[in-house]
Amino acid sequence: MKAVFDTNVLIAAFVTDGLCARILRRGRNGEFEFILGIPVLLEFRRILKSKFMFSDEEISFFSSILEEAATVFRPAVSVAGVCRDPDDDAVLACAAESGADYLVTGDKDLLVLGKYGKTKILTPREFEILFGD
Repeated sequence: MKAVFDTNVLIAAFVTDGLCARILRRGRNGEFEFILGIPVLLEFRRILKSKFMFSDEEISFFSSILEEAATVFRPAVSVAGVCRDPDDDAVLACAAESGADYLVTGDKDLLVLGKYGKTKILTPREFEILFGD
């Protein structure tokens, strides 16, 4: 099983020790193939800096944790006009082109789609339920 996490899930995984942190740990433990899209990584870094005021060293450390756990993916094809936010279109492109089974997000603009190509779009809670433990 392959999964792409949206930026909001990754941010939540690092700033709180809750559900998002738990599903990220599953990826780090190899329970599924965690696909990290370059657009998501760049947005992750930007938000940690601008909204949470993490230092460059902290952001580098957090990024390295993600990169070590993931298959880092740079989409070759862009998607445009599917979502209101162009950043969301970049996440969809990563999910579709990488062949991800799931896109995990808390973003309502993405969740309303339900599916994009063969990729099912789920909340973190719905994704966690797939593991059945």
